[in-house]
Amino acid sequence: MGKVNFEITTTALKGTLPRVPFENIKRKILGDSYDLSLVLIGDTLGKRLNKEHKNKNAPTNVLSFPLAKSEGEIFLNVRRAQRDARKFGHTPHEHVAFLFIHGCLHLKGFAHSRKMEEEEELLLKKLLK
Repeated sequence: MGKVNFEITTTALKGTLPRVPFENIKRKILGDSYDLSLVLIGDTLGKRLNKEHKNKNAPTNVLSFPLAKSEGEIFLNVRRAQRDARKFGHTPHEHVAFLFIHGCLHLKGFAHSRKMEEEEELLLKKLLK
């Protein structure tokens, strides 16, 4: 198996990271050679990024930024994910994983569609067994 090119940074969390198999999810969707930075953020930075990049005045849940063909960044608002989980029928843990899967699929080239939703649910079930 090749080296996993993956880095997690946090700007807002106190305590432990969510127990989500981030590296396995990244590897399954983007492959071993993709360089990915995951930044776990809170509402303040989430709102600023959403305003700058989506012109929305509310904290984002997840934003993906492709930097090159095999390099990207994902900003994931764990607090928002935990608050929104019930609306989506997920546990907080599942919803953090779901949003990470969502961000990875965008980096892989998926646009919002029924096909993307089906892939998200399939991967969520498969990778959180």
